[in-house]
Amino acid sequence: MANEQIKSITGSGLPLVGNDIDTDRIMPARFLKSVTFDGLGDHVFTDDRQALAGQHPFELPVYRSAKILVVNKNFGCGSSREHAPQGILRWGIQAIIGESFSAIFFANCQAIGLPCATAAPEIIAQIQSAIAADPQVMVSIDLENQQVQCSMITADISLPSQLRQSFLTGDWDVCGLLVHNQEQIKATVARLPYIKNTAQLN
Repeated sequence: MANEQIKSITGSGLPLVGNDIDTDRIMPARFLKSVTFDGLGDHVFTDDRQALAGQHPFELPVYRSAKILVVNKNFGCGSSREHAPQGILRWGIQAIIGESFSAIFFANCQAIGLPCATAAPEIIAQIQSAIAADPQVMVSIDLENQQVQCSMITADISLPSQLRQSFLTGDWDVCGLLVHNQEQIKATVARLPYIKNTAQLN
C-alpha cells in the first residue's frame, strides 16, 4: 500500500518573511501537552500573532485560504518538536518553499506528507513580493519537474532525490507502510536464520 501520491501543489500563498524562525515560535511549548495533534492549527504562531495585534500573516484574512507557505533561511530551527509541522499542516498549509530548512523540521514535515522545497534566495524574495502585492495569486510547486511558478516567475526548486521520490510514489509515511505490511514483515522475520537459531536455543 502507498499513501497519497504528492506530485504538485497549487494554491494561494502566504509570505512569512524572516530568517531563523524556530519551532518555539511556530508552536509554543505550552501546546505540546496535547495527547493528539487535533486543534494545533489554531495555535500556530499564536504568541507572534498576539504580539503583532492581528497583523501577523497567519492572522490576516487575505491569507486564510493559503496552501503554500513561503519562508526564508533556516526555517524550523530550534527544538525538534513535531507539533510545529503538524500545526502548520492542520492550519491548511500543504507545502512549504523556502531558502533552507532545519534538518529535523524538514524530516518531520516529510513524515506527514508536507513537502519542503528550496529555491534561490532571490526567487523566494520575488515570490513573497508577488504574493504580498496580490494575495490571490496562485503558486504552483511541481515536484515531478522540480519547478515553482508564481505570476510571471518560473524557477527551479530543489528537494533531495530520495525524499522527492517518496512523495511521487506515495511512500512518504514509513510508519504507515510498516503497519500495513506487518504480516509480510512477520513472515520475513520468521525466515531469518538467526531468529530461528535464537528461538531454538530458548
